[in-house]
Amino acid sequence: MLLLKKRLFSDPKLLGRWGEKRCEKFLKQKGLHPLTRNFSCKTGEIDLIMVDSIGSIVFVEVKCRINEDFTPAENLITTEKQRKLYNAARYFLRTQNIDNRPYRFDIVTIVLESSGCEKINHYENAFVL
Repeated sequence: MLLLKKRLFSDPKLLGRWGEKRCEKFLKQKGLHPLTRNFSCKTGEIDLIMVDSIGSIVFVEVKCRINEDFTPAENLITTEKQRKLYNAARYFLRTQNIDNRPYRFDIVTIVLESSGCEKINHYENAFVL
């Protein structure tokens, strides 16, 4: 496990993939069910698409960091990023013929500290466009 954490600290892509898997596990424990991972289209990319207990589609942006020395991880979701997520989500809903379902945008931040501890924050319905 120690070797894995050293690799995570030195490889941002590996850290991102690990964070998405950890986030999915965390959300499943909260009762959400996965639909797809890393949905990509010309308007943007969505890390996770889940369904909650009442059938709402949940578009999840995951931010994984090794520290928050400069800024909290949730501050990295800019207005432009929100717009890209929204456009990708609308495209997903349209192409899957599920335009009539309620949906929301969640942000999950994971900070993996050098001690090995994880700090996970889940911001439900984090933004609305």
